[in-house]
Amino acid sequence: MARLAYSKSSLSKESAKLKRYKQFLPSLDLKRQQLAAERKKAQQTLRQTELEIEQCYQKSAEMLPMLADKSIHVHNLVKVAQLEMTEENVVGVHLPVIKKLTIEVQAYSLFTEPHWVDQLVVQLKIMMRLKLQYQTEQQRVASLSEAVKKVTQRVNLFDKVLIPKAQQDIRKIRIYLSDLERAGVVRAKSTKQKRLRMKQG
Repeated sequence: MARLAYSKSSLSKESAKLKRYKQFLPSLDLKRQQLAAERKKAQQTLRQTELEIEQCYQKSAEMLPMLADKSIHVHNLVKVAQLEMTEENVVGVHLPVIKKLTIEVQAYSLFTEPHWVDQLVVQLKIMMRLKLQYQTEQQRVASLSEAVKKVTQRVNLFDKVLIPKAQQDIRKIRIYLSDLERAGVVRAKSTKQKRLRMKQG
């Protein structure tokens, strides 16, 4: 780390640095607030989807109690045929978004399968969509949390380290320079008095 130079040029350099830090801090803090607000929104959306998944499970259990019968095979009735993801930029953070989702229903016989399979297919499609949505929203919350953490660290660096350090350095240089000035004045007076004494002597 460079040693502090006790000079006027060093003082103006430190003052300029402090000014820059103070100008940068509010915009950084605003970004932190915006990211925290976006994270809160993402967390609320995630909770809402979680609730919808629970409700879907309950509805399926109420409408289709026969699913408890393990002898009835209903696996692989639906599957993801197409899943296209994209990204959106939210306060400088790239967040995943489901662009296109196609869920395919496996062909089944209307004659051999129980009559309630149609209803089950509807519920399975809803559930699959919700689960993929939930995974995407989890990623969004994780990315925003990481971004909030990073920006908070930078805000703290400026607020608690860089600005106080620059202020302290400026104070030290000012004290040193004013001491130097005082010493110069004292020396000049002393020299003047010596000259006067020599003239009188």
